[in-house]
Amino acid sequence: MKKVYTGKTKDVYALDNGNYILKFKDDVTGENGVFDPGANTVGLSIEGIGRGNLLMSILFFEELTKRGIKTHYVNADADKAEMEVLAVKPFGQGLEVVCRLRAVGSFLKRYGSYIEKGAKLPYYVECTLKDDDLGDPLITAEGLEVLGIMDKVMFEQLKAKTQLITKIVEEVLAAKGLELYDIKFEFGFVGGEVILMDEIASGNMRVFKGGEVLDPIELTRIMLE
Repeated sequence: MKKVYTGKTKDVYALDNGNYILKFKDDVTGENGVFDPGANTVGLSIEGIGRGNLLMSILFFEELTKRGIKTHYVNADADKAEMEVLAVKPFGQGLEVVCRLRAVGSFLKRYGSYIEKGAKLPYYVECTLKDDDLGDPLITAEGLEVLGIMDKVMFEQLKAKTQLITKIVEEVLAAKGLELYDIKFEFGFVGGEVILMDEIASGNMRVFKGGEVLDPIELTRIMLE
């Protein structure tokens, strides 16, 4: 394998068959030694978190596969903390998509004068450009089209897939007595088709149990037990 990218929490290697290997690391984002899934810098290492994130991703990717939803997932080796994936072209320099079911987090910070904390949202989809220096700015469908990143037809496909996959994740979590508040995905495209890429791990979702938000590590433990 040839390393082609060094990321904060995963490294990427190219395979001879045209696919890639994502190598999950125990490094996590945060600041001053405190774990923060939303941070843009590596803050510390937690032993076993890479394998846990991979196992969570396997759980959800295989559930999507069973339901006929195409993603970049091919197979995985949990012992090596590796996942083989299809070669997917990212949108621009990377696009993150958030689906919100409740008014919390940055959504509430922006719009709190118009909506109550925790109010239900209709699988609200918003996009941010991956850009650490600019703080991952929000962008509209029109902005994506103006910048040549994605046309409106592809955006509607992206939005529909985001909402569909979110509902499936919500259903899987609900079976464990958990409630999904919001989730972050990353999408790319192959041959004009929008498909899910990267990971579906605890650090990418906000989940509540009994009215309290779950720490990502605790969420992983509950889902894998």
